[in-house]
Amino acid sequence: MSAEGEEPAAGSYDSKCIFCRISNNQESDSELLHSDDELACFKDIRPGAPHHYLVVPKTHVGNCKTLTSDHMQLVQKMMEVGKNVLQKNNVTHLEDTRMGFHWPPFCSISHLHLHVLAPASQLGFLSRMIYRLNSYWFITALCTHPQQRTCAVSRK
Repeated sequence: MSAEGEEPAAGSYDSKCIFCRISNNQESDSELLHSDDELACFKDIRPGAPHHYLVVPKTHVGNCKTLTSDHMQLVQKMMEVGKNVLQKNNVTHLEDTRMGFHWPPFCSISHLHLHVLAPASQLGFLSRMIYRLNSYWFITALCTHPQQRTCAVSRK
């Protein structure tokens, strides 16, 4: 948030945003599993599965409700980074994964972050509820029109 209490401009850096700081390597207690010019990936502090990672843009992008069709390439890159990090961590069954976003107001940080969980078959009871596919609060990553929450991924 800015000094006036407003969200920072999209594509900017917000020093008060924990995900901006982590993705730009400004939090000493966070380990980046992936970092490039655009995206960073790190472990979720409250894992819902044996492998639970967050992929975030390095610049501040609001939550998934702010996405437009211009962001589709970004979301696809986020998914690719998530898959690559899983593979680097010896996850071989990529069909047993869950990737998605919490829909506001069910997201704790107002910085776009993709949840990458594996194996999905090992989610506990509470995690199965929190990361339930295409529920009112959690949507899968491949949306054809994010503002309408129309997802191209089938519900499993």
